[in-house]
Amino acid sequence: MSDHTATETDAGTPPPPARLAYDRYTWKEVAHLLADLPCALAGFVYSVVTIALGVGLAVTVIGLPLLALGLAGARGMARAERARARALLGVRVEEPSRLPRRHGFFGWLWAQLKDPVAWRSQLYGFVRLPWGIVTFTVTLVSLFVLWPVLPFLARGLGNVDRAMVRGLLSPSDELERRIAELESDRGVVVDTAAADLRRIERDLHDGAQARLVALAMGLGLAKEKLLDDPDAAALMVDEAHGEVKLALQELRDLARGIHPAVLTDRGLDAALSAIAARCTVPVKVGVDLPARPAEAIEGIAYFTVSELLQNVSKHARARAASVEVWRSEDRLMIQVRDDGVGGARLDGGGTGMAGLAERLGAVDGLFVVDSPEGGPTVVTAELPWRDRAPAGGR
Repeated sequence: MSDHTATETDAGTPPPPARLAYDRYTWKEVAHLLADLPCALAGFVYSVVTIALGVGLAVTVIGLPLLALGLAGARGMARAERARARALLGVRVEEPSRLPRRHGFFGWLWAQLKDPVAWRSQLYGFVRLPWGIVTFTVTLVSLFVLWPVLPFLARGLGNVDRAMVRGLLSPSDELERRIAELESDRGVVVDTAAADLRRIERDLHDGAQARLVALAMGLGLAKEKLLDDPDAAALMVDEAHGEVKLALQELRDLARGIHPAVLTDRGLDAALSAIAARCTVPVKVGVDLPARPAEAIEGIAYFTVSELLQNVSKHARARAASVEVWRSEDRLMIQVRDDGVGGARLDGGGTGMAGLAERLGAVDGLFVVDSPEGGPTVVTAELPWRDRAPAGGR
């Protein structure tokens, strides 16, 4: 999520200059300033209690978990403060990215303890109390004594509040956000690679390996019958020959699933045309690339289109489909259309869309599905363009 922040009203424009007349912007600012004291008091007590307990009990087994829970709760309090500032001060601050998922208790504990967003939220709770006392006192007195200049006072005090929210409750800087994204993407890549290895192992075990075991047993029986019953042995050898052909076909299909030879030899145009020929509906393929991208990007593009066309065959009930691939500046663009029933979603449905989105996200790609009920379905994928390494280069 972007770290960009902006100060604006709910309508999307900056508040007008303060003036003597009391308008809705002034009353919102006054309401925010009067609420500063109770909110600041609650935040201060929370920060003091959670940090004091966590640090004070750090020598025990419950100290650090308590501190981690306190930091996690500070994120929630900061979210409430951003919502209050958005509603009353018109300052919009993007929500920080979620912490990357960690495996196990200690992974979660370490992620919470080193979360910069949570620590800044705790700091916000500390520094807000004295400022909350000032804003509450000045605003309350001004309502009865200095009411003619209250709009100007409210605007000045409100601007300080806006600066605090932007400075302490905004997302981490770009580098921190990028590191968190890369850590999450690395986990997706590792999980995807492990799943692919398990799939290959399962396909080998359940397919070619089982067939070859049966073949070996059949040839052993044929060898025993060779002298006693040559005709039966010849029939068994003939059956074994058929099993060999099927095993070879399964191995070829498995190799194609790992990395198809046509993609290596002839590129995306020929490889995608081969996929389209196996689809159950007519598919028009258009590839307009000035050169071949890097092998990794080319492979991801191939398997993305392959998965999408499988979805068309299984779920779309379409009469026709199309695949377009082109380069746009530093991006490789893929668009798959079909005139089916629509309703494809990223959040389920058994179509594998969420897995595709994760795989593309792991390499800084994008995956967008536009599939209203009744169709048509348009899936657009973007991948970063990387030039292909020269032949023989490293």
